[in-house]
Amino acid sequence: MNYQNLFDKAIDRLHAEGRYRVFIDILRNKGAYPNARCLAGHNGPKPITVWCSNDYLGMGQHPKVVAAMEEALHDVGAGSGGTRNIGGNTHYHIELEAELADLHGKGGALLFTSGYVSNDATLSTLAKVLPGCIIYSDELNHASMIAGIRNAGCEKRVWRHNDLAHLEELLAADDEDAPKLIAFESVYSMDGDVAPIAAICDLADKYNALTYCDEVHAVGMYGARGGGITERDGVADRVTIIEGTLGKAFGVMGGYIAADRRIVDVIRSYAPGFIFTTSLSPVLVAGVLASVKHLKASSEERDAQQAHAAMLKTLMADAGLPVMHSETHIVPLMVGDPIKAKKISDILLAEYGVYVQPINYPTVPRGTERLRFTPGPFHDEAMMRELTAALAEIWDRMELRAAQAA
Repeated sequence: MNYQNLFDKAIDRLHAEGRYRVFIDILRNKGAYPNARCLAGHNGPKPITVWCSNDYLGMGQHPKVVAAMEEALHDVGAGSGGTRNIGGNTHYHIELEAELADLHGKGGALLFTSGYVSNDATLSTLAKVLPGCIIYSDELNHASMIAGIRNAGCEKRVWRHNDLAHLEELLAADDEDAPKLIAFESVYSMDGDVAPIAAICDLADKYNALTYCDEVHAVGMYGARGGGITERDGVADRVTIIEGTLGKAFGVMGGYIAADRRIVDVIRSYAPGFIFTTSLSPVLVAGVLASVKHLKASSEERDAQQAHAAMLKTLMADAGLPVMHSETHIVPLMVGDPIKAKKISDILLAEYGVYVQPINYPTVPRGTERLRFTPGPFHDEAMMRELTAALAEIWDRMELRAAQAA
């Protein structure tokens, strides 16, 4: 068996399909987001502007967050000492869980090392403690949710994206006495559309199902206190479990769930993804704690971000660029070809100092490859006009307008 040859073929397939991923060598400039330095392939660091970060509000650079992390580092040191079972509950963890439970109006919350882990651990554990559970999953759910459902080993039904009629058809066809869980996201990050949460909860009530809402692209971003779409739409109390991340709008790292205390205790007690992994560093937790507290009280960052996203969409549309419809802060620009998407990204970085990563399969379906822009509160109008002019020039250079019109 020639293992090396098999590995080479696997990588060659990605190159042939134009979806081999290249990770940029980058350092962000503290206090000057979205400015950064690109280190690879240049004679010294090259100044660039970041347009695709999930640090949507720039909170990873916020003085309160940085100061809180520095204070924690000098107070308790770098690491947590192991799992929470072994190292104990660092008080920062207890404080943050209380803040997150309050943010969503729930009885409790539980921290994980990432949003991926929180989805995987929670979904897989829930189904195992509910004998005969059936999970109903939106077809565009994140890979971490799909992994959790797969690891649960239970019956699953995949419903067409945001299609309530199809969801009800599936619910009605199953045993009315079987435990049921409807899993969906609030904001779908590749298209920027939103789930009809209230209507999903109506179906959950009708068919006696639990609900699980992934709010990772919405927490910090929507609602008067940053509680997400569930807060904005006034339905947080109707959702059984709200899951979120601490690495996007909150700007640091980690994931969590917020739910009834009993459910939180079950996940804490049964989920291997929580029990057997080192807990988040208290330094990280201290930073998140400062971020959550700030965004509960301040809408300035959210308002500026929404205004800038709307402006960029308008500028792109006025320039004749194929900006996709999005009702949220996500600004997707359709390309439809992985090789062209990568080439556009490369030209932007090399010639214009603009960093945006191409989004290819399997993140999006084949033929819908795109560039995904996430303008934040610190991307000003001049930056957006320069970006739009650069994209228009590249679209003309590569003769993409005629190809996309055909």
